[in-house]
Amino acid sequence: MKKEIHPQYFPNCKVTCACGNTFTLGATVSELRVEICSNCHPIYTGKVKYIDTAGRLDKFKTRMEKSRSIKEGTAKK
Repeated sequence: MKKEIHPQYFPNCKVTCACGNTFTLGATVSELRVEICSNCHPIYTGKVKYIDTAGRLDKFKTRMEKSRSIKEGTAKK
């Protein structure tokens, strides 16, 4: 392994989140500032909003039925 090519490793890097949460970890910089962490992320806190896929499916089914009825109406003529 070549010497002098690897960055310096800081085992106690201080990480500060925008929400105010701080913790330490190992990194190649001495201090990090992040916008979001596991303390304020919606998935980890349980505040995630899911898209109502059932409503979309119902809209799709009504469009398909309307399309089928139009096709059947033109086929009978």
